[in-house]
Amino acid sequence: MKPTVEPLYEIKANLFRALAHPVRVRVLELLVAAETAGDGEVNVADLLADLGGTPSHLSGHLAVLRQYGVVTSRRVGSRVFYRTAHPAVVDLLTSARRFLLDTLAAKGGQLAAASELPPLGTPSL
Repeated sequence: MKPTVEPLYEIKANLFRALAHPVRVRVLELLVAAETAGDGEVNVADLLADLGGTPSHLSGHLAVLRQYGVVTSRRVGSRVFYRTAHPAVVDLLTSARRFLLDTLAAKGGQLAAASELPPLGTPSL
């Protein structure tokens, strides 16, 4: 039997599912920061120190990121270290930040213009 191949749009949707929680996005930001600083990877204890929460909560989020191939892990004794699975994760987070900042700036301009409008119920001239 021929194996079923998922369409690329479904694979992309799964990637965005992996990113669809603030904790997972923050984990990726921490991993990228460590890689950029030359540390390469971050252990779970350090992630917990930054994120708070419980080990089981973090473990669930890391499992989702591993499942969708966004991060990889390495065990050394009882410690587990994580890193992004591909350099393009940095590009993805950078693009998302740029998009959001541009969008918020545009909305900020709209909000500033809207704040100059007279209050509702004021007769227009």
